[in-house]
Amino acid sequence: MINKRKRKRDPYTEVYALGQHICMSPHKARRIIDQIRGRSYEETLMILELMPYRACYPLFKLIYSAAANASHNMGFNEVNLIISKAEVNEGTTVKKLKPQARGRGYLIKRSTCHITIILKNISLYEEYEEYNI
Repeated sequence: MINKRKRKRDPYTEVYALGQHICMSPHKARRIIDQIRGRSYEETLMILELMPYRACYPLFKLIYSAAANASHNMGFNEVNLIISKAEVNEGTTVKKLKPQARGRGYLIKRSTCHITIILKNISLYEEYEEYNI
């Protein structure tokens, strides 16, 4: 069944990067994603470098990768990029058995998450507004 509410991305102004099976809880990743959503690219990198959480490093790499995609594939300038959408979805759970006393096994569950970062180029909107004025 097709989801009608799903909106198509604008291929000319948006670039995304997807990180799958990142070994961290989705709740811990969302705590940081909520802080950076809607901010500019340069401001986001500064925030992630100064935050004390372990989850900041994979997010930093993912945002840096999305900006590299934008500059290499689309020719966008990194100064004009903002984080338009950032979402964290729950991934698969890795299950391990830890040996316990009397031959028993204790199940350890490691949660993973999938993170999607969408960057938008705002310079095209500014040029559009200049022509309409």
